[in-house]
Amino acid sequence: MAPERQKQNRVPFFSSLQVKYALSYLVIFAVVLVLLNTYPVVVSQDLLFASKRDSLKGQTAVISSALMELETLSADQVIRVMNMLDSTGMDHILVTDPAGLVLYDSTRDKQAGGAGEEAAPAQYRYALYQEVVAALRGSDVFYSRFDGRRFVSTAASPIVYRGMTIGAIYILEMDTDQGALLLSLQQNLRTISVIIALVTLVLSAVFSRMLGARIAALLRAIRIVGEGEYGHRLQPVGRDELAELAGEFNQLTDRLQTTEEVRRRFVSDASHELKTPLASIRLLADSILQTERMEPEMVRDFVTDIGAEADRLARVTEHLLALTRLDSLPAGTTGPVDLGEVAGRAAAMLAPVADAAGVTIQESRKPGCVVRATGDELYQVAYNLIENAVKYNYPGGKVFVSVYRDGDQVLLEVEDTGIGIPEEDLPKVFNRFYRVDKARSRAAGGTGLGLSIVRDTVRRHGGWVTARPRHPEGSIFTAGFPRYSQEEGEEP
Repeated sequence: MAPERQKQNRVPFFSSLQVKYALSYLVIFAVVLVLLNTYPVVVSQDLLFASKRDSLKGQTAVISSALMELETLSADQVIRVMNMLDSTGMDHILVTDPAGLVLYDSTRDKQAGGAGEEAAPAQYRYALYQEVVAALRGSDVFYSRFDGRRFVSTAASPIVYRGMTIGAIYILEMDTDQGALLLSLQQNLRTISVIIALVTLVLSAVFSRMLGARIAALLRAIRIVGEGEYGHRLQPVGRDELAELAGEFNQLTDRLQTTEEVRRRFVSDASHELKTPLASIRLLADSILQTERMEPEMVRDFVTDIGAEADRLARVTEHLLALTRLDSLPAGTTGPVDLGEVAGRAAAMLAPVADAAGVTIQESRKPGCVVRATGDELYQVAYNLIENAVKYNYPGGKVFVSVYRDGDQVLLEVEDTGIGIPEEDLPKVFNRFYRVDKARSRAAGGTGLGLSIVRDTVRRHGGWVTARPRHPEGSIFTAGFPRYSQEEGEEP
């Protein structure tokens, strides 16, 4: 059954926290890798474009300065000046007149001039480039692009003499060295990205598996405890939130285990308490039925015993119902109640019982002992404490009932001169079905639930209750409640 349940509760792969944790890491690092592969390349291209612009503009400025010394541009003069200038590194240089007619072409005229031949420009060849057209209109022009293998850069500038444009210069440069450098940078970034991606993949898998294992251990522990094994515990690992969660889980299972043990003991004790009077009633009834000629007096005694056991069964049931109400129902409507008056009514109600047992009840009640509670529940507390003091007393003994204020507390104190409670039993007297002297408790009609009802009732109203020995004999039970204070006109 358990494997089938686990199979039904299995989380889908892509919905598991471990996969989400790993994917979140991968997404973050993917974004980082994209930025790593784009930003440096873009910045490098911009730097190289700026370097090309400055370099080509410097070249055009030098050539323009040399040619503007000529009043008019002719092919022979331009070729002579260009041959004297050092324009190595440029792939193509053109010089035109104001109409765009090519006066110098580095791919032809420089080779001829360098060979000692008389240069002859091409006849009626015009430079129909947009850069040249813009330069003849008086603008400096620069364009540059990277074609994936090299940088292709062009620049054009006008040649101005006394405010008049007498020609234009056009320069073309194709730089494969800088292109190879940029390609090498891109390749290195890709290699680094692949290495980082692999390392990230491995680390995210390891970390997510570790996190998933700890969460799976917690989930398994919850399922184990859910099946009733309250003794199962987790071993906290580390000092993070999961370790704190494991500690809280262990504390929760401790409380569950304690509650379960109390519940089982309560059920066992309750079953025993209910079984005993039922067994007695059945035995007495069988005795009456099986005896043909039973004396009327004996029948009357048996019936009297059956009634006593029935009363005892009713008391146990009533106390169990009272404890159930205290455990499950919220506190009723509360209001100011004089604890002294309630204790006086309880003492008066138990006076006939005390007289029959030869016990004297003495009261000491101070005025103004008002608490916020319900009258019925306070009466139940006072009645149970006084009743116990009378039941477990000696003939000729005394019970002292005191109600007084102590600071912001109102105390109900019940003392007796009875059998007392051993020191080792004092912490247990408020436990359900606990009896110091079981034989005498049953003889006195006790159920072992009265003090439990007192404790739970007092706690519901924000109070406390203690038990301590009284010297030279007897016991002292003290119940404390927060004192009720009015907003105005509070009695000092």
